[in-house]
Amino acid sequence: MSGSYFPQWRLRQSTNDGQGAVIAADERLPAPQTLAMGVQHVVAMFGSTVLAPLLMGFDPNLAILMSGVGTLLFFLLVGGRVPSYLGSSFSFIGLVIAVTGYAGSGPNTNLGVALGGIIACGAVYAVIGLIVAGVGTRWIESLMPPVVTGAVVAVIGLNLAPIAVKGVSGSSFDSWMALATILCVGGVAVFTRGMLQRLLILVGLLLAYVLYAVLTNGLGLGKPIDFSTVANAAWFGVPHFAAPVFHAGAMALLAPVAIILVAENLGHIKAVSAMTGQNLDRYIGRAFVGDGLATMLSGSVGGTGVTTYAENIGVMAVTKIYSTLVFVVAAVIAILLGFSPKFGAVILTIPGAVLGGVSIVVFGLITISGARIWVENKVDFSNNTNLIVAAVTLVLGAGDFTLKLGGFALGGIGTATFGAIILHALLKRRA
Repeated sequence: MSGSYFPQWRLRQSTNDGQGAVIAADERLPAPQTLAMGVQHVVAMFGSTVLAPLLMGFDPNLAILMSGVGTLLFFLLVGGRVPSYLGSSFSFIGLVIAVTGYAGSGPNTNLGVALGGIIACGAVYAVIGLIVAGVGTRWIESLMPPVVTGAVVAVIGLNLAPIAVKGVSGSSFDSWMALATILCVGGVAVFTRGMLQRLLILVGLLLAYVLYAVLTNGLGLGKPIDFSTVANAAWFGVPHFAAPVFHAGAMALLAPVAIILVAENLGHIKAVSAMTGQNLDRYIGRAFVGDGLATMLSGSVGGTGVTTYAENIGVMAVTKIYSTLVFVVAAVIAILLGFSPKFGAVILTIPGAVLGGVSIVVFGLITISGARIWVENKVDFSNNTNLIVAAVTLVLGAGDFTLKLGGFALGGIGTATFGAIILHALLKRRA
């Protein structure tokens, strides 16, 4: 088995104890439970994977489709050894808006220029992956040790937090409903057992959805759910594909985003390694190449740049199910859903307050995944270098600190990522 490219995926039955057995990357659950977990991972990634293209004027259905295609490509390149889902990256948003002049609503009329830059970024990312695959990770780990990668992963959750909170602050009813959603998810996580407990995000969302429908459509307390769009939507439809335009200026601005994606992916793989107890370092180069090629493929047809998703790592952290076959199922579901306008209409019926409540939980899990990297790698915060790097990185990212130079703007996750790398390089003590 050690010589095979793909693992054998030994079958493990689910347990009914409070915590549930750990399902390793090379193990699998029975088909019905694998399908259920795949659905939950689709739910976990859906909010961000759809929100990112909406903020940039991309087609969200195409983003969902290409997230599935990219995940399958990633799965093939890592030999099914690294459990990860690839979804729309938020790291591109600020620069895409800058190079396209997107006004913030409707389709992006200058989309092609952004796509060329996204492809350039993916190419740089893939080249970094080839270098890592050839010479190892020592040089990149020197630039981005656990204190840096943990901070970058945590910053992603903190940077996204205002989006979730703002989305549930439109009315007092929405705010209370978001809290009710959090309680639904938390209640499932703590008070249920077995497989139901492992489906906490999906089950919690469904409970909150039903509660919202009862309160609004039934009792008239808030804005009722409108199901007419679902009835009018087609079952099958092709997303809006677009061709890239290779503009040197846009490519030069977007290509450095690869550094942020490297930090994200490295942090995610370290987080998964910490959770599973398996050293995945040998797959880091292939993971970078897979993510880079998936970004290039997505950009070539009109999709967003993609990255391994901390949202799904958060789900794994709670469910303890790391089987890579779950992500194959999630990817296939995403591809099918990408071709279904009716699915898009169904998702759009989920109230913003409910999605916001789920997002608060998931983004919080992302942040904790970053902290877990620190704990598992025994990062010493009595060391002032580590202390300053982590402290400054968290505040830069959470505060969405933006640096502008001419027409170039780097904000939020970007300034936090580069800030962490540069600060650590400047402040670390030489042996």
